[in-house]
Amino acid sequence: MLSFQGEHILSVNQLNRDAIEMIFAVAKRMEPYAKKHKRTRVLEGAILANLFFEPSTRTRVSFGTAFNLLGGLVRETTGMQSSALAKGESLYDTARVISAYADAVAMRHPDAGSVAEFATGSDVPVINGGDGPNEHPTQALLDLLTIERELERYGKNVDGFHIAMVGDLKYGRTVHSLSKLLCHYKNVKFTMVAPDGLQMPDYILDTVTNAGHQIELVSKMEGNLAADIVYQTRIQEERFPSQEEANKYRGGFKISQAIYNAHCKPESVLMHPLPRDSRLDANELDNDLNSNDNLAIFRQVQNGVLIRMALFALTLGVDNVVEKYEAEVPWFSRKRNS
Repeated sequence: MLSFQGEHILSVNQLNRDAIEMIFAVAKRMEPYAKKHKRTRVLEGAILANLFFEPSTRTRVSFGTAFNLLGGLVRETTGMQSSALAKGESLYDTARVISAYADAVAMRHPDAGSVAEFATGSDVPVINGGDGPNEHPTQALLDLLTIERELERYGKNVDGFHIAMVGDLKYGRTVHSLSKLLCHYKNVKFTMVAPDGLQMPDYILDTVTNAGHQIELVSKMEGNLAADIVYQTRIQEERFPSQEEANKYRGGFKISQAIYNAHCKPESVLMHPLPRDSRLDANELDNDLNSNDNLAIFRQVQNGVLIRMALFALTLGVDNVVEKYEAEVPWFSRKRNS
């Protein structure tokens, strides 16, 4: 898709490489506003309905922040019990009501396909913020933008790079969506590091293979982390049939600075969709990595705001006039000089 105005963003399957590059070009133009060097009121008066029926911190807040940075207003619903869905209202009816109030919708829901079902009743653009174990298209876009930027630091590009995906690849929707996006690039090497019970679903492996990429399936980190990007995922305990089942895998893929030194390349970049599970029995990315300049997890967060700003600008048709509505920032901000 190259015509974004008025369209829903529900799946990475909607995007080709030209569309990805268009989103990235707009996202990079959003940086002065995200860093508070300037401000824009291009969406002044517009309203975002931020509907999060599943727990979220980064995605929910960054969607709201992105809309606010463009000058718009945000109205939120969090949790199933705080909505009419708890009273039996259908997603279609909810969408008809909410789209009468808002100019755009960002939505997360625990059921696969739920956001697409909601979109059938919406008269305004709907952006998928995660639908159960299915997809997370904006996370995949921000991950890909991060990969592109991190590789550039070492004179590399996405075509021909090596990524190690580590942890819960079965239930981790972020790696599903990212793998699909990477199929638009050339000669990518995938190392899938997961126990047999959490390995990448076959349909994703088939998609990657059919795109001509190389895949290696392994069950241990030792000897398998010497990649350009090491993308670790959290054990998605909320998607397991039981807590006991999830507990079997917790803590099996800890990365510390010592493990990084022993098994990664000096320029290996560490990524994680967050939240990283910092409980002692999990400790996915150890705090001793916080001073490692190749820990990119907080740069991912910043790129997420840029991507979501770009998608709002594109779907609401203001991407070409953002600068027309800009002004100076009159207040002090620690981010201003970053």
